[in-house]
Amino acid sequence: MAALGWLTPRRRSATARSVLAGEASAEAARKSSQELEELAHEGAPEGTEPEFPVIGDDKAAAFFDLDNTVMQGAAIFHFGRGLYKRKFFETRDLYRFAWQQAWFRLAGVEDPEHMQDARDSALSIVKGHRVSELMSIGEEIYDEYMAERIWPGTRALAEAHLDAGQKVWLVTAAPVEIATVIARRLGLTGALGTVAESVDGVYTGKLVGEPLHGPAKAEAVRALAAAEGLDLGRCAAYSDSHNDIPMLSLVGHPYAINPDAKLRKHARRLDWRLRDYRTGRKAAKVGIPAAAGVGAVAGGTAAAIALHRRRR
Repeated sequence: MAALGWLTPRRRSATARSVLAGEASAEAARKSSQELEELAHEGAPEGTEPEFPVIGDDKAAAFFDLDNTVMQGAAIFHFGRGLYKRKFFETRDLYRFAWQQAWFRLAGVEDPEHMQDARDSALSIVKGHRVSELMSIGEEIYDEYMAERIWPGTRALAEAHLDAGQKVWLVTAAPVEIATVIARRLGLTGALGTVAESVDGVYTGKLVGEPLHGPAKAEAVRALAAAEGLDLGRCAAYSDSHNDIPMLSLVGHPYAINPDAKLRKHARRLDWRLRDYRTGRKAAKVGIPAAAGVGAVAGGTAAAIALHRRRR
């Protein structure tokens, strides 16, 4: 895959593979968004008139992490559960997916070994399958396992940006095909996600670059902003993880949503806006739309604890 050439020379800590992953994800996101732009967007709840985002600012956009920010848990684990139901892999693999998902829900942070294991498993599972097949299955899996796990508060934040006339993108380490399905179902502009290599519409079992994680997310946002003519200083980004500090630091309006301990500490030190939908705690800084507080509940925690106890 040819480099996109959107990035200007600069000093950066990202590796060449991070840059490749970011650029590949940005290219895939722009292609998918062309199909989503025709979808009409329903308005945000009445009575919401936040000072931010600025209505009509076409140089601004919003970038949302997916796992534990927009959705409870990790998308790739929900996807794995759906693939198991369709006989893509065996029972022992399902147990591993279930334990990793329960750990993620309980700890609220990403375990690099768990995430790498999940990605390697997913790549081996989809190898030889058509991209169109996985997209179709992704639609079904969203309805079965993901739709009810969307945080209403974070969704309201995204809708506030859409109502202001701004584009809203998911940015996630999950496969870009699944991320695109979720973005479309939520009425968002599109998604930046991990790009799996395909030849003639068939997965090869390899990645383009590396998973869209950490610095690679920042590279993807930077590349997409350049291609879209956005001013990152007027853009917003939302995440729960300290791993996304590079992405959050790119924009003028960073938000910590359901933050892990490291991100919470970092956000407080830099006076970033905070919102935690797991506990209903108020924002640490004013300026978040009031609609974001609607329906903020931590569903599914009891089930995760029960699974953890059974596995012990």
